[in-house]
Amino acid sequence: MSSDNTDIVSNPKARRDYDISDTFEAGIMLKGTEVKSIRGGKAQISDAFAKIENNEAWLYNAHIEEYSHGNWSNHLPKAKRKLLLKRNEIDKLFAQAELKGSTIVPLRMYWKNGRVKVLLGVGKGKAARDKRQDIKKRDADLEMKRAVMEARNRG
Repeated sequence: MSSDNTDIVSNPKARRDYDISDTFEAGIMLKGTEVKSIRGGKAQISDAFAKIENNEAWLYNAHIEEYSHGNWSNHLPKAKRKLLLKRNEIDKLFAQAELKGSTIVPLRMYWKNGRVKVLLGVGKGKAARDKRQDIKKRDADLEMKRAVMEARNRG
């Protein structure tokens, strides 16, 4: 059995491309072959997104490879998968996602108490100039840390 809160897969592109304002933890309905494939590290969420349809949350474009030892009942790799959230969380997500330019993106998929969870983030897309500013800020922070470390090593 996997230990608590160990990452299966993360989506670094999400934080780079979106300003994440709020996060929600969701369960996910999976078939047995999907769980076995995930245990083998065969999942990817970099192109995935979530939508609220008919008062239910769904995850699209999450790629979980077919299980290698599966049979005729094997799952489809890019099937839409139902996300398990409480009613008030679904309502909150729907309200935030309805704002112009907002979208729901999975930030990471992880194990929690033997179950697969998905961390969803509500975000607005960043403009190219915002991404450049983030890169400049990150580079400046790295440069400052290097200077501090050099000063400590000298003195």
